[in-house]
Amino acid sequence: MIMGALGVFGVAVLVAAENLFPPIPSEVILPMAGFAAQRGEFPIVWAIVAATVGSLLGAVALYWLGAWLGHERFLRLAARVPLVDRNDVERTVSWFRRHGSATVFFGRMVPVFRSLISIPAGIERMPMLRFLLFTGLGSAIWNGALIGGGFLLGSRWEQITAGIETFQWGVVSVVVALLVGYVGWKVWKRNR
Repeated sequence: MIMGALGVFGVAVLVAAENLFPPIPSEVILPMAGFAAQRGEFPIVWAIVAATVGSLLGAVALYWLGAWLGHERFLRLAARVPLVDRNDVERTVSWFRRHGSATVFFGRMVPVFRSLISIPAGIERMPMLRFLLFTGLGSAIWNGALIGGGFLLGSRWEQITAGIETFQWGVVSVVVALLVGYVGWKVWKRNR
């Protein structure tokens, strides 16, 4: 099995890559790692630790991308986006400053947002230790659940992928509905 050949180091590298390139699905990598652990190819605890280290490495890279972008540059870029006004962005930034720790923690367990949440944390320069703590905790829960599921399901580990995919499409649908609602509200407001 490929995951067994890669070992726990491979789990860490694949999860770090998944953080940087979200089309690589953790929903496949992690249950497969759990299945490899069930087969005795490496201990399940080490798989969870390796996946969490990989999550942290990828998240820190995206954090630094956000830090490089910075608050003012982000505001200038956002101001160029049609239907986005500076006040809305400032309110969002203010909300993130108040709830950033919880947002990072829970965001690490939501498909699509798992990786992206590191960028606003970097833009707003969330203290690195706090960022690492909440990223690590949220990632460990997500990684542990998917690896544990793969361990328990064994050769049927792919069933996890189907369930997560349904959840992921639900998240994407809600985000698209919110964006459409936002654009509709902005157009309506502008035409009034």
